[in-house]
Amino acid sequence: MNKFRIIKVIFSMALLMVLPSAVASAQSASTNGSVGLQGTVTQPAPAFAPVISIPADGASISKIPVTVGGICDSDLLVKVFKNGVFGGSAQCQSGSFSMSMDLFNGRNDLVAKQYDSLDQESPTSNVVSVVYNGDLGSITAVERVTLTTNFAKKGANPNEKLSWPFAISGGAGPYAITAEWGDGETSLLSVAAPGEFYLEHTYTNPGAYTVVVKAVDKDGKSALLQVVAICNGELKQTGISSGTGSGSGSSTTSTTTSTKILWQPAAIMVPFIISTFWLGKRYAIYRLRKKIEAGERPFNY
Repeated sequence: MNKFRIIKVIFSMALLMVLPSAVASAQSASTNGSVGLQGTVTQPAPAFAPVISIPADGASISKIPVTVGGICDSDLLVKVFKNGVFGGSAQCQSGSFSMSMDLFNGRNDLVAKQYDSLDQESPTSNVVSVVYNGDLGSITAVERVTLTTNFAKKGANPNEKLSWPFAISGGAGPYAITAEWGDGETSLLSVAAPGEFYLEHTYTNPGAYTVVVKAVDKDGKSALLQVVAICNGELKQTGISSGTGSGSGSSTTSTTTSTKILWQPAAIMVPFIISTFWLGKRYAIYRLRKKIEAGERPFNY
């Protein structure tokens, strides 16, 4: 077979092997004009425990809800537990937290922990023991209305529906549910029987909101639970829009350029290109030598 044809075959095979890889890599880098990155974000867990300063240790409580507050690290989520059961949450602001919460009949051991954005918890706070005696002798544990949720904090984007599951137990239905969402809006819901129910709300402006949920059964017995809702900052495509956001501040879209070098196709192509030029040069010299041996004058123009 002619050596020149061999060179063309080798070069064609190289292109066939490299081009699919190059196209696939380029497509993955340019789909929707973005580059996808995957990884694990790590940061140290909160090192310091929050401190419960109110109510005082040993206090006797006759009326609920009671205010629980203290010192914490700003921007962390603080969860308070009563006898090991989740009792409510609040966002730490300016180094302090405060929340309204229910108590069990009798003794309640209150502790707090603070959590970062990765849900890593801090050491446990001091233990504050209080006694709630307001319902002693009048309401049994079965008759007592209780509100619970698996989410101390839940979030959604602006103008997207936030759906939050809660559960109610004790007392006697139907229950009147009131939710104060922290943005001036209030939801009302009727729940016929004990069990799970959902509260839904849509926030407009990004931020952290204190949500207070209250349940009252048909006999007037009530329960209260405070949690934190997060309205995320709205994600915008680069270069789509910019302007003034709702509220007191302004919002400006910034442009970030990501460059991805497709080195895999280049690593395959370069050796083939070099070898092709080398073979071409050797073949040209070979042809000249044959012409000279045959008596031809290849340089006579």
